[in-house]
Amino acid sequence: MKKPVKHSGGQVCQICGDSVGTTVDGDLFVACDVCGFPVCRPCYEYERKDGNQSCPQCKTKYKRHKGSPPVRQEEGDDGDADDVSDFNYPTSHQDQKPKIAERMLGWHMGHEQGEDVGAPKYDSGEIPRNHIPLLTHSQGLSGELPMSSPDHMMSPGGGGKRVHPLPYRSPNSSREFGNVAWKERVDGWKMKQEKNVVPMTNGTSHAPSEGRGGGDIDATTDYNMDDALLNDEARQPLSRKVSVPSSRINPYRMVIVLRLVILCIFLHYRITNPVTNAIPLWLLSVICEIWFAISWILDQFPKWFPVNRETYLDRLSIRYDREGEPSELAAVDIFVSTVDPLKEPPLVTANTVLSILAVDYPVDKVSCYVSDDGAAMLTFEALAETSEFARKWVPFCKKYIIEPRAPEWYFSQKIDYLKDKVQPSFVKDRRAMKREYEEFKVRINGLVAKAQKVPDEGWIMQDGTPWPGNNTRDHPGMIQVFLGHSGGLDTEGNELPRLVYVSREKRPGFQHHKKAGAMNALVRVSAVLTNGPFMLNLDCDHYINNSKALREAMCFLMDPNLGKQVCYVQFPQRFDGIDRNDRYANRNTVFFDINLRGLDGIQGPVYVGTGCVFNRTALYGYEPPIKNKHKKKGFFSLCCGDSRKKNSKSSKKSSEKKKSSKHVDNTVPIFNLEDIEEGVEGAGFDDEKSLLMSQMSLEKRFGQSAVFVASTLMENGGVPQSATPESLLKEAIHVISCGYEDKTDWGSEIGWIYGSVTEDILTGFKMHARGWKSIYCMPKRPAFKGSAPINLSDRLNQVLRWALGSVEILFSRHCPIWYGYGGRLKFLERFAYINTTIYPLTSLPLLLYCTLPAICLLTGKFIIPQISNIASIWFISLFLSIFATGILEMRWSGVGIDEWWRNEQFWVIGGVSAHLFAVFQGLLKVLAGIDTNFTVTSKASDEDGDFAELYMFKWTTLLIPPTTLLIVNLVGVVAGISYAINSGYQSWGPLFGKLFFAFWVIVHLYPFLKGLMGRQNRTPTIVVVWSILLASIFSLLWVRVDPFTTRVTGPDVLQCGINC
Repeated sequence: MKKPVKHSGGQVCQICGDSVGTTVDGDLFVACDVCGFPVCRPCYEYERKDGNQSCPQCKTKYKRHKGSPPVRQEEGDDGDADDVSDFNYPTSHQDQKPKIAERMLGWHMGHEQGEDVGAPKYDSGEIPRNHIPLLTHSQGLSGELPMSSPDHMMSPGGGGKRVHPLPYRSPNSSREFGNVAWKERVDGWKMKQEKNVVPMTNGTSHAPSEGRGGGDIDATTDYNMDDALLNDEARQPLSRKVSVPSSRINPYRMVIVLRLVILCIFLHYRITNPVTNAIPLWLLSVICEIWFAISWILDQFPKWFPVNRETYLDRLSIRYDREGEPSELAAVDIFVSTVDPLKEPPLVTANTVLSILAVDYPVDKVSCYVSDDGAAMLTFEALAETSEFARKWVPFCKKYIIEPRAPEWYFSQKIDYLKDKVQPSFVKDRRAMKREYEEFKVRINGLVAKAQKVPDEGWIMQDGTPWPGNNTRDHPGMIQVFLGHSGGLDTEGNELPRLVYVSREKRPGFQHHKKAGAMNALVRVSAVLTNGPFMLNLDCDHYINNSKALREAMCFLMDPNLGKQVCYVQFPQRFDGIDRNDRYANRNTVFFDINLRGLDGIQGPVYVGTGCVFNRTALYGYEPPIKNKHKKKGFFSLCCGDSRKKNSKSSKKSSEKKKSSKHVDNTVPIFNLEDIEEGVEGAGFDDEKSLLMSQMSLEKRFGQSAVFVASTLMENGGVPQSATPESLLKEAIHVISCGYEDKTDWGSEIGWIYGSVTEDILTGFKMHARGWKSIYCMPKRPAFKGSAPINLSDRLNQVLRWALGSVEILFSRHCPIWYGYGGRLKFLERFAYINTTIYPLTSLPLLLYCTLPAICLLTGKFIIPQISNIASIWFISLFLSIFATGILEMRWSGVGIDEWWRNEQFWVIGGVSAHLFAVFQGLLKVLAGIDTNFTVTSKASDEDGDFAELYMFKWTTLLIPPTTLLIVNLVGVVAGISYAINSGYQSWGPLFGKLFFAFWVIVHLYPFLKGLMGRQNRTPTIVVVWSILLASIFSLLWVRVDPFTTRVTGPDVLQCGINC
């Protein structure tokens, strides 16, 4: 009897990702004796029989190994060749999940609803226009749903077949996130060995190789000379990690270490050399400097391993999207969230939706869900107009391959739009389309103008019925399918992606959790209706700038090896409409081009709220598959590797079950995909009571919806075949009801996590703590672009909201300082999350440190004693190391010095204003329970001229601290120079250090000063009043100090007498 294939010490096949296995003698299997390229036995046998018969790496012809069957034209035939079927190929029980989902859904439908839902098929069904034009939640709890009149529905009728997402691979294949061409070919080859028939390889044909005669080609096989090359290309990885060149990164790391050493010496000198005549000032300055050092370490070392990534879209197409064959790309559900259409203009949202509908991706794989959390009829009507215009816009985009596919930004481009265009009809069609878009804008503007004044009786729809969302705080849930059903065709008769309007139910007394709650509602609705395995979320002002953005993400998420571990692919945020100088660092280039690229080399970037493609499985709280690797851990693996010891599979499962019941460690998910499968399978389908218990345990986690629970078990997406469109839409209304999340794990372990206004940071942190990895994708053409507030007050309010969210996380149970040590969060990744949550606290020492120069100038004291020559060398070395770090950082990242400097300036401006207020508001919320509602950032377009909003002054209390700092330091500079002029030459030496300190503060606050001046360089009245008030206060203090009068100390009369 042959020995089973054992685990091969961490050797993984570079083609399929499975274990390499062992030989018949029990030794590690080595396919190529020349280069030792790791290939498992099945892939080796396939290459010898039906492939190129050579090593994929060094191209050396494979030799026949013991136990391998001979192939034609191969000399040295062994008579003891073993049959291939004796080898143990890896199998999986994953194919049981769709059956489990079907059985659970069928049981629920048959016993609870008493309906026969087996006959209709969702994938071939149609939604009649006169059936469910707008579905809302009923007022009662009976489950009966009122059907609204179809007359108000904006989209026209017509017969059109509804297309629904299909799984992009067979549910009977092995457990992985993608259909791998090689695996199907190997399976076909195995069938050929058993049945001696020509393998069917999913459209892939074989050219004759050295091991095959030309006469062996079957008549049904398409002959293709380039097929061998195509097969090699299809096996290649879909992406590649590119390290930063050592000539750039090594000097950067050396300077970081050198700066750390110099910083330690500097702090040692500061602590051991107090200023005797200014102990309070010295002590405060030292405390501030120690905090700055800790903050720098937390920010700097997660940037130790920056990487770049390359994607190969051609390989993705060869593997999953071959021309003339059904596309096997995964379905993607795209979420767009909006709240107030008066602050987030409908035209901006419409452009985002149009760019989604025109994306370069199979139309039956794209579904767009728009969440209207304000239940505004304006948004609903604007979306109806958008769906009509999309019928003309989408075919125009795809016919002429234009970029970007948001019409507002496409027509406003100041470029040669005829470049690379060869069709004679392009100019005519473009003019016609521009006219159509201008008419579309007028219609949208008309809706906005009408919505400015709300009628006393509330909004009335076109059929005369009241709008269900007239009371924004008390309204039923609403779902409207605009496209993707009957009549969802463009002007050329082609299918359009789905477009669904969703407004979740709102009732008084329920906690709705703002944006996080809205996103979780979209997760459930999309799971019931389309259930794409991947989800993209966008803010309403972030349009798709690169039509291939989804394909870029699929290069990671559908990669057979990498995709299993990836929870999301984050794209950088890029912005339109920012002034050329980027006065307030709106582009945030240092964060997106330096910090996140550094994190990508550890465990992945943090989730930044938009432009992110999620793995639905990760959002459901599942753990990633555990890689069975046995290797010794060094220093870097301890810093960047797992922070917990990996146990065996059996012990892991038992510990998981204990944790799921006791909730001891919330880092590890309270449920595991394999445990769920085992529980359902172990119950036995013949025992309805056991099946009911399994279903109840799942519904306790995911909510009381058998349809949704069944969708969570379908790892590759798709909807159950036994469900009808009507039942799914009713279930979709149910899952967005107010009480659905009660006593479930939504918001705590599943979906977007509650507890902070920056739900994005918290959600990404929970995934990383479970062991998932994220990917940072930076295509040459930015994937998404949005708008940013260029006005000073709006910008500070935006930063205030971000900082407040970080403070809320800091004082919550999810604080990365103490949370998740039982999980698999990597050490440097934790550093980054700690820095993300504590950075607002830096505002306190920063405010104090920016006040010290003025105090020193006004009192004549200083925070540093008279230094020696040796000490001055360390001071100079510290400043040089700071500059060198910044220069080398800009060198490897490509960030310009102007962007780097703007970031430094706004770090001070935001630190002494928005971050400071965030700390106090966070403390009030935690200690006193006083909640502060954040305002939605305005997305108003620039209609009053170029950057008119930049010069607009809006008073806010956030302007008070930086204004005060500016005045105090300016007064201190004037006072210090005046004192030095009156005191003589000897006082100028100590003055220079104080002046340098004060000018450092003033230079960093210079953009803030320009913002106060406005376009005409005239300071607003309120600022003048504040300046006069504060200047008067300090003037009175200065008169009390009386520095301008030279104090002449005469002789002591008591000792010397009158004639002394």
